[in-house]
Amino acid sequence: MDMRKLIGRNVKRIRLEKGLTQEQFAELSGFTQQYLSGLERGRRNPTIVSLYEIALALAVEHVALVTPDDEALTEKTRRLKPAASATNSSRSKEQEPKSINAVRQHAKQARKKT
Repeated sequence: MDMRKLIGRNVKRIRLEKGLTQEQFAELSGFTQQYLSGLERGRRNPTIVSLYEIALALAVEHVALVTPDDEALTEKTRRLKPAASATNSSRSKEQEPKSINAVRQHAKQARKKT
């Protein structure tokens, strides 16, 4: 999983949910609009301090920025599944490993809190 892309998707999603433009978000966070644009596109690798400051500006827990989203879960599932028969690829959610279900549940809960 590419953490830069995950963080970027989460930052953009949360920013849009809050109804903020990148310019407004830049003013709130103290980062430049160019930096935030690169971050949202997965081209920046933010420090822990930067993640904390971004989370404060978005009024969310810092964990929300690194919580796997649906795209990350799909990517992880794709990597975990063997490329064997079609029956393996059509497993139901109940048949998936418990760790994937736990991650999905955690991501759902994090989205509900925002």
